[in-house]
Amino acid sequence: MKLYNYFRSSASWRVRIGLALKGLDYGYEPVHLVRNEQFAGDFAAQQASHLVPALVLDDGTWLGQSMAILEYLDETHPEPPLLPRDAVGRAQVRALAQDIGCDLHPLNNLRVLRHLKSDMGQSQEQVDAWYRHWVATGLAIVEQKLARMAGMFSVGDTPGLADCLLVPQVYNAQRLACPLDAFPTVMRVNAACLALPAFATTHPDACPDAA
Repeated sequence: MKLYNYFRSSASWRVRIGLALKGLDYGYEPVHLVRNEQFAGDFAAQQASHLVPALVLDDGTWLGQSMAILEYLDETHPEPPLLPRDAVGRAQVRALAQDIGCDLHPLNNLRVLRHLKSDMGQSQEQVDAWYRHWVATGLAIVEQKLARMAGMFSVGDTPGLADCLLVPQVYNAQRLACPLDAFPTVMRVNAACLALPAFATTHPDACPDAA
C-alpha cells in the first residue's frame, strides 16, 4: 500500500496511527500542502478533493477520507480492532470520532484558515481567535463524553478509532497555543496514547517530510 499524506495533516496522522496499530507496512508519499503540491501530478489527477490522506491499495484502488480508510483497515485487518464488537459500542465510538472529525476539525482545516485570512481579510489574530474558539467548543464536548466513557484510552483500555482522531487534534491545539487546562480527561488519554509506539513513531516530527 501507499499513503499520500502531509506530515502536519491531522487527518493523515489518523491513518498513520491506524496503520501502525494494525502493524501494516506502507509506502510514505509526501504531499506538501503549504507548497500546493496537492494540485499537481498523479495525486491531483486521482484525488478529486485534493485532500490528504489517500491510501492506494495493492491493486491500484485509491481510497480517501481518513475515517473511511480507518474503517476499511479495520474490516480487512480485524486484529487488533479499532471498533468494539457490539453495534451500540461501535455507534458510540463513531459518534465520538465524528465529534472531532466532522464537527471540530473542518472548522480548523488549513484551507478554511487560508480562506479566512486571504479571501475574507481577517488578521492573523482574528484567525487564531477563530481557531481557539472552535477548539474549546469541540473539546468541551469530547471532554464531557470521555469523562463518562474513557478507561486508559478514549473507550476502554485499548486504543481505537476515537484515539486515532483525538491525538492529532490535541497536537494541533497545542501547536496553536490553545488553552487545554479545562480538558483533563482529554489530556490524560492523549498522554497514554503518546506513550505507545503506534502514536509516537507516527508523530509529525518523526515523518520523513517533517520541516
